[in-house]
Amino acid sequence: MDIATRSARAARSVQWMDTAYRINVGRYQSGGIVGVFESTVPSGGGPPVHVHHNEDEVIHVIEGEYEFWLDGQVMALRPGASIFLPRGVPHTFRVVSAGPGRNLTILTPGGLEEFFVEAAARELRIPDQIAEVVELAGRYGIEFRGPAKWVD
Repeated sequence: MDIATRSARAARSVQWMDTAYRINVGRYQSGGIVGVFESTVPSGGGPPVHVHHNEDEVIHVIEGEYEFWLDGQVMALRPGASIFLPRGVPHTFRVVSAGPGRNLTILTPGGLEEFFVEAAARELRIPDQIAEVVELAGRYGIEFRGPAKWVD
């Protein structure tokens, strides 16, 4: 498959843990260089505290208000703002606006976006199937460090 064909492939959408993911550019399209996806996260939603061991991450807020926890520091982000989350540093976020939040995530290198596709396909849930989620996450270089709720 040539570069133009890979780049033109349609985005994939999945729903996992009440968040909708639309993968715009995956590792298969970019040759592993980057992963880009859009997420729609419900009010109060967000991931457990975790670390990416393989990739750096940029999250750009499109809609809603977010709070990010990055290695002990809390930052508020509104639409139009971005945050850099370096590999190896514990982080999480939550949507604090009354309605859902929407953000664009850019990962380098790409690949972690496939975690959401696989977790959705397997219908894994936190906390009910945390052992399976942790095992899957480990295969993608993700380590959970905290509870499946906000760290105050």
